[in-house]
Amino acid sequence: MSSKAQTETTATENTEASPSSLSESRELTYQQTLLASAAIGVAGGLIATLYYYVLEAFMHFVWYALPELIEHHFSRASLPHGIAHSGIYTIFLEPFFPSGIPSSIYIVIVATIGGLLVGLALRFLGPPGEITSVVDNIHEPGKINPRQSPSMIVTSLLSITAGGSLGPEAPLVQIIGSFGSWLANQLRLTIATVRLLTLCGMSAALGAFFGAPLGGAIFALEIPHRRGLEFYEAIAPAVISATLCFSLFRMSTGMSAAGIYHFPQIESISVMNLFEGALLGVLGALVAALFVLLFRTVGYLSEYIADYKILLATLGGLSIGAIAFVFPQTLFFSEMEIQSIIVETGSNLGIKLLLMIALAKMLAIACTVHSGFRGGFIFPLFFVGASVGLAISLAVPQIHPTMGMLCMMAALNVAITKTPVSTTVILTAASGAAMVPVLVIASFVSFVLTSPLSVIKSQRSRTEQESSGVSCPKLLPVKA
Repeated sequence: MSSKAQTETTATENTEASPSSLSESRELTYQQTLLASAAIGVAGGLIATLYYYVLEAFMHFVWYALPELIEHHFSRASLPHGIAHSGIYTIFLEPFFPSGIPSSIYIVIVATIGGLLVGLALRFLGPPGEITSVVDNIHEPGKINPRQSPSMIVTSLLSITAGGSLGPEAPLVQIIGSFGSWLANQLRLTIATVRLLTLCGMSAALGAFFGAPLGGAIFALEIPHRRGLEFYEAIAPAVISATLCFSLFRMSTGMSAAGIYHFPQIESISVMNLFEGALLGVLGALVAALFVLLFRTVGYLSEYIADYKILLATLGGLSIGAIAFVFPQTLFFSEMEIQSIIVETGSNLGIKLLLMIALAKMLAIACTVHSGFRGGFIFPLFFVGASVGLAISLAVPQIHPTMGMLCMMAALNVAITKTPVSTTVILTAASGAAMVPVLVIASFVSFVLTSPLSVIKSQRSRTEQESSGVSCPKLLPVKA
């Protein structure tokens, strides 16, 4: 299907899914809006939990159970005597795999096969959308098409399991956000309210995985724009959705309600630390510029085979595996790797290796995205920022490692996603309130310096039409 045909199909589906006319649409009272946002939060928690367990099952099978099974059946000792001592084994297998398949080779094989499966999913299930289209749909027509959710579920699970440098937050943003759109359409609400409930679904998804519901809600409201939060009317409902989804998800999975990361605490902040935050914001902007250059270069090269989705995804999987062959730290979306690799043992890697890992991770993200894999790049960007920040603190001991890592995480993510407020809130949960002024400075310095940079092309200010559709929900009378 051509891009023009896909656009026409999407437009038709959006028209079919919208309320038939404004005269048939209805408004909710403010209390009803909050109730709907709570329902979306609960449903989002259930969806996120189910997605999490399916993803964990896939990951366990591919990266734990299957290697053990292969090692058991592949080694010479496990084969029948005739095969184990035959010329086939001696000539073709033993020189390369004397005691089973090495983990580095296994990584390349899994990533390549995973890429093939991603390509097949894209070919037969259709395009599942991605963050650029989600942001575009929030602006116009104000909702996310639920028909793309099955493709997104399958494609994202395959992408993440194969080791792609993308996380589950973006797929869940689309899936739970589309549930909010579906619910609003079933209630035949106005476009402004449909958009609000869609944003509630997006907030719920981010609240669940970020471990900071307030930060997740604000992130969902910031990311449609390049110059700060503009969908102000959705703040309270979005926070309710994010908090309920976060609570249910954490209880269902047994995960801690505390933040994901645990950095060494900084007890007090000096004036000099504020200047360090500004400097790290500048350095984060420079790293972001390098990432955008790398991202666009890989995108330009991938255009030559963009129409061959299966081939492109397979080559993307091969490139992910090849990068991980040299730098295994670049595998997966790095949510836990930030803590286990960088925070706990990163100082043992040294400055040079940390910078090489960061560069390799940026390349892995670019290859993952442009080959058709689906997922979010927020956690991978945090990983790059933490790697570079730790390298800076090792090179300049006056900069505390926690300050170096967190400020670079903030500066890099803000430069790419244009979310300075929410990024500060999310990372504050990992560092404590003392770091707030420094994180704010690093975030906004990077935000200002990288205003011309753009990865999410559909980010823009809300139009007069979007603003004119906003109405204050009616309050129910309060009895004396």
